[in-house]
Amino acid sequence: MTRGKFKGVPTSAELQLLRVLWEIEPTTVREVHEKVNKHNKVGYTTVLKMLQIMHEKGLVERDESSRAHIYKAIYSEEQTQSSMVKDMLNKAFGGSKSNLVMRALGKSPSAQELAEIRALLDSLEKDA
Repeated sequence: MTRGKFKGVPTSAELQLLRVLWEIEPTTVREVHEKVNKHNKVGYTTVLKMLQIMHEKGLVERDESSRAHIYKAIYSEEQTQSSMVKDMLNKAFGGSKSNLVMRALGKSPSAQELAEIRALLDSLEKDA
C-alpha cells in the first residue's frame, strides 16, 4: 500500500509512539518499543505493526536501507497539535475559538495562566 497524506487526528496509541519519535527520532522499532514499554507494557510486534500502519497513513517515514528500519515522524509535534486543535475546534465548538478557550480555562485559571494568555493576546494584537 502506498503512503498517503494523513487526514484527521492520530489515535491515542499513535500519539504515544509519535511522542517517542519526536523525542528520539530517527529511530528503530526496538528503540521505540523500549521507550514505550517503560510506561505501558506492549509487545514488540504491536509497536512494529502500529508503525507500519502509521507509515501507510502518512504519519511516519520509514528508511528501509538498513536491516533495522528507521522511523521518523513526518509532521512535527506543533503541526500535529495544531491539526488536532483545529479538528476539535470544528467538531466540538462549531469553529468558535472563544468557546474553546473559555472551556479550556474552566472556572479558575491561575494567575500565571492568565498572565500568559494576556501576553499572547498582546502579541497577537501587535501583529494584527
